[in-house]
Amino acid sequence: MANRAVRSSVLVAALTVPVLLTGSAVASAGPAPGRQLTIETVSNPRPALVSGGQVLVKVVPPERTPAARVRVSANGHDVTSSFHAQPDGSLLGLVTGLRNGANDLSARATGRGADLRVTNHPITGPVFSGSQQVPFYCETQAFGLPAASQPLCSAPTQVSYQYKTTAGAFAPLADPATRPADLATATVNGHAVPYVVRVERGTIDRAVYEMAALYAGAPSPFAPDSSWNGKLVYTFGGGCNAGYHQGASTGGVVNDLFLAQGYAVTSSSLNVLDNNCSPIISAEAAMMVKEHFIETYGPVAHTIGWGGSGGAIQQYDIAENYPGIVDGIIPGVSFPDPLSVGGPVSDCRLLNRYFAGPGASFTAAQKQAVAGFPSYDTCVSWDQTFASRATATGSCNAAIPVSARWDPVTNPGGVKCNSNEQLVNQVGRDPRTGFVRSTLDTTGVQYGLAALKAGTITAAQFVDLNATIGGLDYTGKPVAQRIAADPKALDAVYADDIVNSASQGLRETPIIDQRTDLDLAGFGNDIHTTEWSYVMRQRLLRANGTAGNQVIIENHATAAEAAAASVYELGAMDRWLTAIDADGSHRSLQQKVLANRPADLGDGCYLTAASRITEKLTYPASGQCGAQYPVAANTRMIAGESLSLDVLKCRLRPLDFRDYPVTFTAADRKRLRTTFPDGVCDYHRPGVGQHAPTGTWLSYGDERTGTTPPTKP
Repeated sequence: MANRAVRSSVLVAALTVPVLLTGSAVASAGPAPGRQLTIETVSNPRPALVSGGQVLVKVVPPERTPAARVRVSANGHDVTSSFHAQPDGSLLGLVTGLRNGANDLSARATGRGADLRVTNHPITGPVFSGSQQVPFYCETQAFGLPAASQPLCSAPTQVSYQYKTTAGAFAPLADPATRPADLATATVNGHAVPYVVRVERGTIDRAVYEMAALYAGAPSPFAPDSSWNGKLVYTFGGGCNAGYHQGASTGGVVNDLFLAQGYAVTSSSLNVLDNNCSPIISAEAAMMVKEHFIETYGPVAHTIGWGGSGGAIQQYDIAENYPGIVDGIIPGVSFPDPLSVGGPVSDCRLLNRYFAGPGASFTAAQKQAVAGFPSYDTCVSWDQTFASRATATGSCNAAIPVSARWDPVTNPGGVKCNSNEQLVNQVGRDPRTGFVRSTLDTTGVQYGLAALKAGTITAAQFVDLNATIGGLDYTGKPVAQRIAADPKALDAVYADDIVNSASQGLRETPIIDQRTDLDLAGFGNDIHTTEWSYVMRQRLLRANGTAGNQVIIENHATAAEAAAASVYELGAMDRWLTAIDADGSHRSLQQKVLANRPADLGDGCYLTAASRITEKLTYPASGQCGAQYPVAANTRMIAGESLSLDVLKCRLRPLDFRDYPVTFTAADRKRLRTTFPDGVCDYHRPGVGQHAPTGTWLSYGDERTGTTPPTKP
């Protein structure tokens, strides 16, 4: 599936030097029948987005031409000696010494030629994500690397070794050639191999990256060893925060589930959303780390995304907007994107404030009905854990010195820890405040509408709630008045598909949505509620007419069920991708994805760790799985928004008292007219600024070399 991203993209040609961005070039002289001479980049199939001064290149000789007759040059210098014959008759070579900017590669054989322009970017980035944050606090020492300096935070690469013991633990191994008495074995492609793990750490794109794979000798991109199954798992970590620091964790790479079967595992600190709440920066880091992995270990059959919560956001959003970095995704306890979640999160802060004051008379059942979650404790948890991300400094990471943080009086130019800071290259700053433009909006939102219609709250309670709830200002401070989203921000986040429309790369991505159910008793305060899996399904259905490429599997939050689900879902995804890889038909990629889903893989749930059933999952929940795993709602759905939950700012319709199943007093009518002077939300219409996305593989520029200009000026 190496060329999948190329087929999916429509815009990179407009962003970069006008060359063959598919990563291959055909004969430029001496046309001949049969197979033509080609040259293509392998470590990054987009030759305009290469980084690190090197690239793995594949040359296919013309038909009936021995590989030994091929000559390859880079910027006029012969590099043929770097190429190695492969079993399929092609040549594979690691071309090093690339300069920043344009580099010309050429292959020649028996009077024929093929040319390819490769654009190289610094290993520190950026490649397409735009201007990088400054200051940027380094945390290399958290990984055992030497201390580094701002703003690039570069550190030398280190390799260490571990082994798995027969007791099931990972232990350090000073010499990978030794075989400890308690060394376990792993099984790769049916063969037992020593369970010795090579772990590499270094810095790429200002992040600390990690790579782990079973070790059977020094890795080579030309002759992969038998301890690697040829496949890659890319892990993503959770959270969502403003950045300005490197991060002290990755998605994790020393993982027995993957390594024991021969998968290689990679991640980086900028693939943890709590270090970096920008799926765009995460996509760039993942592209660059994966490129380095391939240059070290060789071509990858396919890449599987893995991770929960914010890790799920990254998988969904990278597959949608930068397709091909991951080929199939297994998002756990998922959300669709950071901005869609922002409305309910900020609502919870406002509701908690209201219920602690004017709304103190609301019962527990009434509060739950207004919030929509299975338990109102979820709203409390949202307020306690993530609502601070909308504030100026309430969520600053400890790596950011207090003296460097924003203060309106003493340090107005200081670091702002609002999670929107990572989207400044997409939406810009409000010149009046200096803060990144916001998409938060409460104008016209009728909080508790479904609870009113159900008779759970009274007319007077509904009126007081909506008249009093207020909003959050640009610093995240509660204010009495409703708030409005910035129109420029709205236009940008829909155009750039930051509010994930599921209409681009996701339509041709295999998805197994791994829903560990945290809605049940004992987890009532958890933020990872189940409706979000169905939000993404609704977006897929609306955009593509089918959600056949998304499977949702629910399991209880027990170690045994989680382990059983993980084993099954990883294996099923591998079988799905392998079948797509082998599909040589002329069908579109979307058709191949739908046609090659394994017969045993479908929606369903675990009744126990040993019992998984398959049945269509629906919203509202139904069937045997629905009885085990009921699905609730959230604040915006209770306010009338549809399941797709992609309206950040609603269009308004006039307030009409005939729409309500209750009779309001004259005083209540007056308060509602004051609360909604321009009308209430009309969720039957698209949101303000909502429109189809521009396309995939958007660029926001390369500030250091200028070789990847922005898609939009």
